[in-house]
Amino acid sequence: MNQITPVRTPCIGICSATSVGDRICRGCKRFAFEVIDWNSYTEEQKRSILLRLEKLIVPIVETRFIIRSAPDLAAGLKRLGVPLQQDAAPQVWLHSLLKKRFRRVDSLTDFGVEVRPPWQSMTLAALVDEMDAQLLLLCDAHLQRYFPDRAGADLVGPTD
Repeated sequence: MNQITPVRTPCIGICSATSVGDRICRGCKRFAFEVIDWNSYTEEQKRSILLRLEKLIVPIVETRFIIRSAPDLAAGLKRLGVPLQQDAAPQVWLHSLLKKRFRRVDSLTDFGVEVRPPWQSMTLAALVDEMDAQLLLLCDAHLQRYFPDRAGADLVGPTD
């Protein structure tokens, strides 16, 4: 009989939803209500949240990076103590690494990763910030469209 592995939190230990009250966590990109209610969700609900995040993260990371070796990337995350979502795409792993430990990355090639040519002129810090800004925009758009009642009154358009 197959046992279903419980869904682990995507938290990477940089929670701005609970610490500063952001609507979208700057670390894992879950909505604040998802962070707060995580333990009450079913496994299916948790997987749905992770899938949404993966679908937003993967194209942003793929545009900027080439992952040459997923095993090297996984080993690098373990070496630096970054939580690894085993079932997620390697692009999600890279996103977690860059959010949590980019300052400790001397060479992306040590992690089986390279920066795509259009992005090679940027510092890793600037690239992480740019990527994060794009991801936050997408998450905010998703929050406003699908959860307008939780997006905040200042983001809801006119009612006439």
